[in-house]
Formats: sequence, structure tokens, C-alpha cells
Amino acid sequence: MARGDEDYAYESTGNIFADVGRADAAEAHARSQLMQRIVQIVRDRGLTQVEAAKLLDTTQPVVSDLMNYKLSKFSIERLFTFLEALGYDVEIVVHRRKKLKKVSLRRVTAKR
Repeated sequence: MARGDEDYAYESTGNIFADVGRADAAEAHARSQLMQRIVQIVRDRGLTQVEAAKLLDTTQPVVSDLMNYKLSKFSIERLFTFLEALGYDVEIVVHRRKKLKKVSLRRVTAKR
């Protein structure tokens, strides 16, 4: 770190996986967003893990992994299948990647 860099930070791209340099950042981000939506639907419906498992045609331990965001255990395809079982369609949006921007951490105070 060069002298003076401690006064700066990088603004997030909106994808924490990309921000930390993960090789599969786009896929991990997509899976995390899908998981987040599925968990919210299950919670909004007030389903128990056993009820959700029946609806998703899986087991309660799998639903537990889902509810605890164990990202590595679920493919995008499987998450799509879960959303379809919950009565949802999935749309994919593609846009240009945001670049990290260096922002100053120095505080500017007004003189009184």
C-alpha cells in the first residue's frame, strides 16, 4: 500500500464476490441473489423447512442448507427449479460491469 492510500477505499461494484477478486464472481453473485429470493419467499409464506422441502421436492436438510445460504451446495439450475416450484419465472438481465471507483475517506468539515 502506497503512502496516503489509507485515506481511500474502493466503492463496491454491487457484487461482493467481484470486489474480493473471486474467479467465479458473476456466478456466485447470481446464485446468492437467487437464494436470497427463495429464502424470502419461504419466509413470507411462513413455511416450515419440512413444508418447503415437500413443495421443492427435496429434503429438509437441503432446505436447511438453502436457508443458511450454503452457496456452494446449489447450482443455478437447481435454484431455478426451486423458484419454478414456488410459482416464479426467472428473467436474466445483462448489463455492463461497474468499475471500482476510488473514493476519498477524508472528511470535509465546514468552518463556522
